[in-house]
Amino acid sequence: MLGVQIAALLDGDVPGAGQALELVAGFDEALAGGFARLGEERAGALTALAGAMAGTPLGERAAEAAAKIAAGSVGEEHLAALAAARAALLGAVHDGLLDRLDTALGRDRDPWPAARPASGAPPATPVSDTTPASETAGGRDAPGGPGGVPANLLAACRSWLHEVAITGWRGVDHDLVSASSQTIEALLAEPGARRLAVLLDGLAAELAASVPIGLMASLPARRWGDLWTRAVLLAQPGAPAGGHGAVPVSGRLLVLGVDVHEHGTAVQVQVHGVLEPAGGEPKRLVRASVGAMKVDTITGPSVWRLLTGHPVLLAALAEHRALDLTGMPLLPGGDLVWHDDRARAGEPADPFAVARLQLAGAPAAPVPPLDRHPVRIAEPVLVEGYTASDDGTLTLDGGTLTFDMDRLPSCGPLTPQLVAASSACVGLVRWDAGRWLLQPLAVQATVKRKPVEAGNGDWALGPTDPKAVKAEAKAGDVVAVLKERAGRLLRR
Repeated sequence: MLGVQIAALLDGDVPGAGQALELVAGFDEALAGGFARLGEERAGALTALAGAMAGTPLGERAAEAAAKIAAGSVGEEHLAALAAARAALLGAVHDGLLDRLDTALGRDRDPWPAARPASGAPPATPVSDTTPASETAGGRDAPGGPGGVPANLLAACRSWLHEVAITGWRGVDHDLVSASSQTIEALLAEPGARRLAVLLDGLAAELAASVPIGLMASLPARRWGDLWTRAVLLAQPGAPAGGHGAVPVSGRLLVLGVDVHEHGTAVQVQVHGVLEPAGGEPKRLVRASVGAMKVDTITGPSVWRLLTGHPVLLAALAEHRALDLTGMPLLPGGDLVWHDDRARAGEPADPFAVARLQLAGAPAAPVPPLDRHPVRIAEPVLVEGYTASDDGTLTLDGGTLTFDMDRLPSCGPLTPQLVAASSACVGLVRWDAGRWLLQPLAVQATVKRKPVEAGNGDWALGPTDPKAVKAEAKAGDVVAVLKERAGRLLRR
């Protein structure tokens, strides 16, 4: 990634993005106060959001929904229409930003495959690829949800989200949060509902930790609005299942870096890499994710112990090895559905060598419709030859980019000090809070006149830093203790 590319990336705002985000902010403000107490200004915000859909297939439904809610009639179908409108606006912002980034990187991106209705079925209604699934083939009369999720569970999700929207974030109390517990527990037992279950579990946990929300000086209105919107769309009958459209692939996966997503109730490790398919097919950028449920007392290097069911993957990350894949499912959006028994460790593969030799020319996968959101932009890049400073920025050929230090995981060796001493970085370019950031996945630095290379996945088999080893030994094996206590409770 060269300085001139950084300049191209930072060259002004994406046209229309600011206006779209203002409309979303108006909707989020209305959701914060609750749709049961809409004043003239907040009702106008819903009308403006719906007006942005005029001329699209969603326009009439969104306008009707805004009018009905302003009049005090809040139906589930109205919430679905406005959630789709909000998602469509953010999807448009995402597309503009991603096009800017792809242009700056000179990166090609495959198009999303066009949806084709089943024989005899009416055509699906596209609205920037974010139309609620209830309005497409399969509709409200479908017997189940994504992945065969029982319809009654999806209905229970929609009912709780409906109550949250009527009440508003500032009116949420412990009773309303706890009302979701039974539904979330049932969803977690359904493999096809795991995506929706983890989302709702995390949202409920955040809300419970924030009560009394009415006393908060400021709300994470955009974040909670995002989570609510995604949950509403995923809870529609006929919503796409997480593994839809997967095809088996074989070949060699060259790891670029590891992104760790950690929440109080869940952890996910997402591996970014270049796939060299067998048979001479073109290489491509892919991701592979594994995750586990957790409690908030499991932090730091201990989170890797939750993922011991994937020994081949963890060993490859810790030992910097390529992975030979056989029949691994690959989704249209570039995500590998990880099966550890379909992979084996290959030859050593240094992430920086992989980035220098393989990253250029590897096309990116298209973005799935429901994933089109600005904060989900995370494109792997190699930046080297820059000068880093203690204030968390890098300078290269006159261009300046800020490191995203807040995303450095506690389960790996990367620290702000090590990043500030670096001169090369494999990372993810992100867009957050109105600006572009570089999230480090691995860095090369000079510490005490010695070259150092470190990455987020280096501690996948346990910490290697003596201080981290000592701290973990002092804290004890939290995961083992919790498992032992859980086993004791089950034996009673």
